[in-house]
Amino acid sequence: MAEITLSGLAHSYQASPAGAADYAIRHLDHVWEQGGAYALLGPSGCGKSTLLNIISGLLAPSEGEVRFDGVAVNDLPPEARNIAQVFQFPVVYDTMTVFDNLAFPLRNVKTPEAKVRERVAEVAEILELTDRLERKARNLSADDKQKVSMGRGLVRDNVSAILFDEPLTVIDPQLKWKLRRKLKEIHRRFAVTMIYVTHDQLEASTFADKIAVMYDGQIVQFGTPRELFERPNHTFVGYFIGSPGMNFIEVHARDGEVVSGAFPLVLDAATARRVAQVCRDSSNVKLGIRPEFVEVCTEAGADTMTARVLQVQDLGTYAIVHLGLGEISLKARIDEGQPMPGHEAHVHFPAQHLGLYVDEFRREDRR
Repeated sequence: MAEITLSGLAHSYQASPAGAADYAIRHLDHVWEQGGAYALLGPSGCGKSTLLNIISGLLAPSEGEVRFDGVAVNDLPPEARNIAQVFQFPVVYDTMTVFDNLAFPLRNVKTPEAKVRERVAEVAEILELTDRLERKARNLSADDKQKVSMGRGLVRDNVSAILFDEPLTVIDPQLKWKLRRKLKEIHRRFAVTMIYVTHDQLEASTFADKIAVMYDGQIVQFGTPRELFERPNHTFVGYFIGSPGMNFIEVHARDGEVVSGAFPLVLDAATARRVAQVCRDSSNVKLGIRPEFVEVCTEAGADTMTARVLQVQDLGTYAIVHLGLGEISLKARIDEGQPMPGHEAHVHFPAQHLGLYVDEFRREDRR
């Protein structure tokens, strides 16, 4: 196992990058602590796989340094980094048996045969491949081939880290939850550093203790699933995490009020003061609130705003209500049993659930 440090890392696929837009990975400093279970989460094209390939040594960074336990490994080839990598599509030897596929990484480093058999049996049991050990890999289903591919990454007990690059893409959806659980079990059992790349927030949340969210070649937040949900550090994290994503309202200060377009918002005094203060320095100011935290009432109150009910999506145990607040489009979640508004609703934004975002990044209250 190793602590993996990325220092001043950047990468461009162009020979002479002219600016930030030419970089797949922009300036990045990050530490993956030894023995952690991490997810690298983001949309296609944000730089996830590029970053993983830099860590494994399949790609040399344009700038910066990769260190394992404090030792620079930029000049080391993949085989010298002692990294196991599991790719999006299965990498197996079709003419070999499942046993020989799993044994291959161990035999390649001259592991005694007794140890080989012990480790293969252990990993095969965890991945439920024991009854397939004597079968040729070419006769396996796509699901089982990917389990073998994952097992090849897991079978060595001395790896610095295991990197997973969207490994469940080809797996039947009904089996994905089971394999995620298996990976968690493996991590608890062997305590090896694992980095799991995915674009699926459910996969990231169920696998990882901490998630690094990537956007436009940068890690914009690193935290627990709960931290990402409750206090997104960047507007992209708010949009990307949650279903539906966070509501963001563009605001500015006018004559002692906080307005969005021409619509005056009813806010607590402390939030209104903070908005007025940051608006002096930036014209890109937003308030963010999760649909789960928007309070929807059927009757008006002193701290509510009147909204039009545009659409109601009934999802069984809860409903998503689409609201029009002036020119603002807003979503609210109403749980089963709560009163459902008709054509009109009255909404309230609880101060403790409002986030203030300046130039897309969260601005914490310094009181």
